[in-house]
Amino acid sequence: MINHDKRVLAVGVFAAGLISSVSFASATEYPLSIENCGTMLQFDAAPERVVSLGQSTTEILYLLGLADKVKGTGVWFGPVMDEFKDVNASVPRLADNDPGFETVVAQKPQLVATQYQWHVGPKGTVGTTEQFNELSIPVYTAPADCVGKDNAGGGDGVRHEGFTMDLIYREISDFAQIFDVEDRGDALIASLKERQESSLARVTASGHDNVSAVFWFSSPEINRDPYVAGKNGAAGYIAGKLGVRNIIDSNEEWPTVGWETIARANPDIIVIGKMGRRRFPADDWQVKMDFLKTDPVASQMKAVRNGNIVVMDAQSMDPTIRLINGIETLAEAVERLSASN
Repeated sequence: MINHDKRVLAVGVFAAGLISSVSFASATEYPLSIENCGTMLQFDAAPERVVSLGQSTTEILYLLGLADKVKGTGVWFGPVMDEFKDVNASVPRLADNDPGFETVVAQKPQLVATQYQWHVGPKGTVGTTEQFNELSIPVYTAPADCVGKDNAGGGDGVRHEGFTMDLIYREISDFAQIFDVEDRGDALIASLKERQESSLARVTASGHDNVSAVFWFSSPEINRDPYVAGKNGAAGYIAGKLGVRNIIDSNEEWPTVGWETIARANPDIIVIGKMGRRRFPADDWQVKMDFLKTDPVASQMKAVRNGNIVVMDAQSMDPTIRLINGIETLAEAVERLSASN
């Protein structure tokens, strides 16, 4: 088993030392217009009060040094990045999951930043975009959840275009411009790109090619078909960026696929998601591991027999700021696979 501890992004990426290493960007000129998910957002000045719904979006704001602007958070999937434990403890958590519309509005936000349209969107569980517009509160949605993606059918949506890190970079850049901290945004993006290229170089240096993988997020029941990563989502991007073949050929974000089908494809590496939530029994990575080792079909796959099972933070398998950790985790897995063959 390959168990890779979660890596966190560089501590204090907004610190003066790192900022000074990049060229200074021009200051934001207000009024500012930002195109977001097909809507133009207008800002007369940098927002002073923000409610952030979605852990990745919240952590991006923290990484940009904007924690003092965040007046409430919601939609958490696990512990905050280690370097922001103290910062996050001082920010009101409106709900672990979905706060109510009135709770969000009570914070008097000048911006609501949301990771997923199913929280705030045409039919949002927290509120609709129209509801917030009626109160003149702009809603910013992470580009990773709307660009090249159709959420009309509900669930996790369907991607018609493959996800790329450019969508994460766009979110960082947009926030940096909205809050007039573009130097910090440039520094953060440069750091992420450097880490991605370093991971690719490690895989290339290993000399191992034609590696295949499957990414198992969870299952509604442990003996039922698992939710695995489609080709156009974040996990598919991780695989493709490192030259690893995702055995699942589907446009759905997390389609269900039978174990017999997965076993016939017989991937070299099985990536299993580790998460804090316990909505399903298979949310527990140890339950997944036990299943793989005892199920008559799954246990016969070469990845199981050879111990090439990777435990990965579930957020690193999704289109979040932590995806870079997933790239590093899979790169290490390919390196070890190369060494073991």
